[in-house]
Amino acid sequence: MQKTPHVALLIETSREYARGLLRGVATYLRERGPWSIYFEPHGLDDPPPDWLVDWKGDGILARVNSREMADEILATGIPAIDLRGALVGLELPFIGVDNRPIAKLGYQHLRDLGLKNFAFCGTPKGENPNQDLRCQYFVELVEEDGAQCHVLLGEQQRQRAPSWEDQQQQIAAWLEDLPKPVGIMTCHDDRGQQVLDACRRASISVPDTVALISVDNDSHLCNLSTPPMTSIDVNPSRIGFAAAEMLGKMMRGKRPAQMTTLLGPPRGIAARRSTEMLAIDDADVELAIRYIRENATSGVRAADVVAQARSRPTTLERRFKSILGRTIKAEITRVRLDRAKLLLAETELNVSAIAVRTGFAEPKYFCEVFRKHQGVTATEYRKRFRDA
Repeated sequence: MQKTPHVALLIETSREYARGLLRGVATYLRERGPWSIYFEPHGLDDPPPDWLVDWKGDGILARVNSREMADEILATGIPAIDLRGALVGLELPFIGVDNRPIAKLGYQHLRDLGLKNFAFCGTPKGENPNQDLRCQYFVELVEEDGAQCHVLLGEQQRQRAPSWEDQQQQIAAWLEDLPKPVGIMTCHDDRGQQVLDACRRASISVPDTVALISVDNDSHLCNLSTPPMTSIDVNPSRIGFAAAEMLGKMMRGKRPAQMTTLLGPPRGIAARRSTEMLAIDDADVELAIRYIRENATSGVRAADVVAQARSRPTTLERRFKSILGRTIKAEITRVRLDRAKLLLAETELNVSAIAVRTGFAEPKYFCEVFRKHQGVTATEYRKRFRDA
């Protein structure tokens, strides 16, 4: 009888990203398991568990956040994978998200609001390489379009961490100096919630003056924020599944093909009130965009959108394309497909039902449009991106 592998999961439960990793591992176990799991709830900054020193298991999946944790894992000699990526040069395989498409999705979402001013709020440089890259890619995208990106990263911790009040005052002062209206991306939901709180302190209206998008889509934190916070779902369960799959191979004696594996793109954007802004000077185009976003999934056509405006159809179409870079029809299709992708990933609705709910006349036409724009069928997309 084949021995059941004993695997330790040193993954915190306090963050949505980490919980998503665990869901991915659970999916792997349902499909390929079983494993005997060593797991106890803990925080990201907790020290290594006492039992790890003498543990005789077969594999470890860990969110390594300190040199102490890294050294104890390496000392075991057991096959292990890092799911944090916080330590540069760590001698463990790392699996994580590709931050370039995350930054691109965030920037495009803010740019589509008609914004011309952009900013990024992150954590101190060097604290986490992944968050550094998220900022770097966002800044590059803004600058490629000929704009300036204002950045606040905070200071490295010296003897003691700055208090919450000190951090909020620093963020509020930064916000007051930004050109407005402004679109802000934050490195993760924790930072996004801080920025929204600082906006209230500085009497800066969200989303009228500031539009904010964060990363990780922790629904509890996003909905506790005022206003509720738009966030990018990076699909962490996919990372967890891939890590479990790699660890399974390592426990069978196979070495990983590479030390760093980045998976993407993100699943999509969970749009909430923090980005319900349209910073567009053209009243007719703004009205058309709002009408599309509110009614695209009800089966509206370009003619219905034009009928809402005072401008002549050809004039509105020209101005619309000049501002957004796409036609009215293309914008309707984009909004419908964004909704369809979320339904494919988060529900059990069949493709025909999703076609109806997203405003497509026929399932066959929906499938054709989806494949044309996404490069895969709707069924393939669901299999690739749905949560565990």
